[in-house]
Amino acid sequence: MASDAPEDDTKRKFREALERKNAKAAGGAAHTDGGAKQPRAHGPVENRREFRRKSG
Repeated sequence: MASDAPEDDTKRKFREALERKNAKAAGGAAHTDGGAKQPRAHGPVENRREFRRKSG
């Protein structure tokens, strides 16, 4: 039974670390209640450059 003790101790430490990690992750904001993205992220349509491939 003495050989099982270090393994159980290691498993316990890993389990505690995982619980701390999950608790920290659960405390964060989900950002699901935020609004929609800005419709025009790069300014008005008139000021946007238009790139066209040369034909011919």
